[in-house]
Amino acid sequence: MTGPVVVGLDGSPASVTAAWWAAREAVDRKLPVVLLHSWTTQPLDVPIAQEALSKQRYGGQVLQRMETELLHRYAQLDLMTELVSDSAAQALLDVSENASLLVLGSRGHGTVTGFVLGSISLHVLGLSRCPTVTVRADDPAVETGWGHPAAADRQEIVVGVREAGPAADPLLEFAFTYADLHRARVRAVRALPVSSLVTHPHIGHSAEGYETDEHGRLAAALTPWRQKFPDIDVVDHVARGPAAQVLLAASDHGMLTVLGRRRHPSPLTWKLGPVAHAALHHAACPVAVVPHD
Repeated sequence: MTGPVVVGLDGSPASVTAAWWAAREAVDRKLPVVLLHSWTTQPLDVPIAQEALSKQRYGGQVLQRMETELLHRYAQLDLMTELVSDSAAQALLDVSENASLLVLGSRGHGTVTGFVLGSISLHVLGLSRCPTVTVRADDPAVETGWGHPAAADRQEIVVGVREAGPAADPLLEFAFTYADLHRARVRAVRALPVSSLVTHPHIGHSAEGYETDEHGRLAAALTPWRQKFPDIDVVDHVARGPAAQVLLAASDHGMLTVLGRRRHPSPLTWKLGPVAHAALHHAACPVAVVPHD
């Protein structure tokens, strides 16, 4: 990754928290940060007149204030700002072609706001060309740093592995790279359907045999990454139950939850699955959505 870390900044508390997270990540990765504000897409509760000039002035103030705060904390940060007239979703998708990361803010449990409001969030997360991270506004570990007591038990990078094959490699690369930067453990999660409690009709194995096979497939997918990152502790986590429920339970102690989604050949065919929706709305830690072929 050599492109910038781009933050969708609208002045809301959620986007400010996202900017703090992005700045630290950019420093760790030695990458520049771009604060991007769309003056045509602003929160509905912004107390300004609707004239274009007022919106542009507000946007400039949002960018300047955040730039000052970030440079005060990270003097070495390479930081740029962009005030654009394109819609938030389109501007973020355009920069995702060359960005290392997009970072968006999430209001908190159950709802999202600003740059990740409804169709905007789903549109960006579903079509971004680079990994996109959502960060909660109510996450104390982000604004105060990982030394905060609330982060003491959050030492794992949780990655959901739906397919133990080549499709999982971009997710695992992202998860292991992040873990290496932050000296964290990787927990690779594979959910088995409840139906696996009975004999699997396709392989003729018992429930125990099917679970053993899935452990083997997951271990095989992790082997090259264990070899590439020998200093990282890795947990193979295979559990029966709904995939969203298994992943959310595993992410309770996560520093970051990593999910994948397939690249879409057309902007008209993008879709995020139910597991991604559940994680984005309910996971307590930041969530990264990584596109893959």
